[in-house]
Amino acid sequence: MSAQQKSLLLLEKQGSFAVQNTDIPKPGHGELLVEIHATSLNPADWKIQVYGPAFIQDFPAVLGTDAAGVVKELGEGVTRFAIGDKVVHQGYFTNRSATFQQYTIVPAEIVAKIPPNLTFDRASTIPVTLATASCGLYNTKPSGGAGLLAPWEEGGFGKYVGQPILVIGGSSSVGQHVIQVAKLSGFSPIITTASAHNETYLKSLGATHVLDRNAIPLSLLSSAIKEIIQEPIKLVYDAISDADTQNTSYAILASGGKIVLVQPVAIDESKRTEDKEIVDVICNVHMPAQRAVGVSLYKNLTALLKAGDIKVRVFIAR
Repeated sequence: MSAQQKSLLLLEKQGSFAVQNTDIPKPGHGELLVEIHATSLNPADWKIQVYGPAFIQDFPAVLGTDAAGVVKELGEGVTRFAIGDKVVHQGYFTNRSATFQQYTIVPAEIVAKIPPNLTFDRASTIPVTLATASCGLYNTKPSGGAGLLAPWEEGGFGKYVGQPILVIGGSSSVGQHVIQVAKLSGFSPIITTASAHNETYLKSLGATHVLDRNAIPLSLLSSAIKEIIQEPIKLVYDAISDADTQNTSYAILASGGKIVLVQPVAIDESKRTEDKEIVDVICNVHMPAQRAVGVSLYKNLTALLKAGDIKVRVFIAR
């Protein structure tokens, strides 16, 4: 194997991209070197280029946080993987662990083997969005989660049976994974908003009711939900999280409930109350605050994918 690789580099803060040669990193203790066969684009990638966030200081910088590929080298102490294994994992914002390059480094504890029924391309769409769904619901409260018990943990499968959940933006990449893990957790009904043409697909993922976002304005969403269920909604996952959906969702949320947001909080401060909890989720399973959720998820992900409990998202119009 050559000592160098091709990497897509952001040359400077808010600068342009260029493909250049970089050194192939070496795995440390507990790490894998993965040859990337597929990677995915996320909104964070263009936002980093446009806005130049403070958490990236060293340039040229490699971006990219979704990957599927083949294990090429094992770090000391790795026992769960072998060279040649096909794997999927989330990348991180360092040049050795980002994914817009031919090779990347990842801790073995947040890697899953790809089952035979899944291609590299399809597997590479999973990490960021599934992590965002999972961390938002199952991470601890201090670490940006709703503090629920994950369905892959002991006692977690079906734990919340009979409890309703509202998912705003069910056909979004994150929304589709929220619906699936909510089903595993037992939530019912699972009510979501999406375009009518997505209803059949979203119900196949676990949604029980799909409210047509084009026919039902946000101002009437509460009334539409009350036609389905009279029980108060104590869990909302807003996978869109613009100002309008946040404020509408917060108004629907019952006292004692939790709303999970994927964008910065834009709920009218004058309408916020102490009896409604706002969860502002940011999830990368490399980070200490999300690592425990990531380790648990990736330990069980291969089985979930093989069984079809977690389906790979389909690219559909909202």
